[in-house]
Amino acid sequence: MVRDCPVAPGAVLYVLSVLPRREVSAWRPAVAGVVEVLHAHFTEHAYPMHVHDAWTLLIVDDGAVRYDLDRHERGTPDGTVSLLPPQVPHNGSPATAGGFRKRVLYLDMTRLDAGLIGPAVDTPDLADPLLRTRVGRLHTALADPGDAFEAECRLAFVGERLRGHLRPGVPPADPAPGRGVARDLRDLLDERLREGLTLAEAARLLHAHPAHLVRAFSAAYAIAPHRYVTSRRVDRARRLLLDGVPPGRVAAAVGFHDQSHLTRHFKRIAGTTPGRYARCARPQDRQRAF
Repeated sequence: MVRDCPVAPGAVLYVLSVLPRREVSAWRPAVAGVVEVLHAHFTEHAYPMHVHDAWTLLIVDDGAVRYDLDRHERGTPDGTVSLLPPQVPHNGSPATAGGFRKRVLYLDMTRLDAGLIGPAVDTPDLADPLLRTRVGRLHTALADPGDAFEAECRLAFVGERLRGHLRPGVPPADPAPGRGVARDLRDLLDERLREGLTLAEAARLLHAHPAHLVRAFSAAYAIAPHRYVTSRRVDRARRLLLDGVPPGRVAAAVGFHDQSHLTRHFKRIAGTTPGRYARCARPQDRQRAF
């Protein structure tokens, strides 16, 4: 039965209807070891029991999730990183009234081996602020196809820290960072600046673990390898822009994914856009590069 509700003269009666929200975006980045990236916002959706053939690395940005893993009830309290192992059934549902917003990485077995499944079942939720920060930054890098090398560098440290949680007390097998391998990596990055290379390829050519390469380079030169590559490309871009080369051609010439990728990094480093930088050049100094 519906009853009339008295409304004051001149007042407006609003009837609000809150509908279930389901926002999902997913993609497969060109980064070895990452099977899929998933961002989702659900207010009511509940996952049934299911399995994955990849590791599920999960952070929740808003709300909370409760889930069952290996017959134990688990959850995602504030600031945690959850790692759900492959082939172990789990479910998931909102633990807060407003649902949850999450970011997920699915990692293949080359990043975390099967020997870590047992420890991950025992302790899937990790309270590690540094790890959470690194996972968040990895998501940011994975959102732009042009930042694949940065994503590889960040993924190497994420994997290393996860293994440290799952195998406590077992130090990395890599030797202490040295200038020799750092110098070799710098030479390789300079040689392949335009076409680029993957961290996995660099590790194979230099016979070193990816995380060790990043750590050694950063310690020797006080800059991460991906930032070194970006700054070198921006430096070359400046010269070409002053020579009168259009920004779109400059992006391809120095190794950026596209013009928007060039613009984003150029503005961050040089403080202005490539177009504005080119316009500030004196006409008499312009020389067509090609």
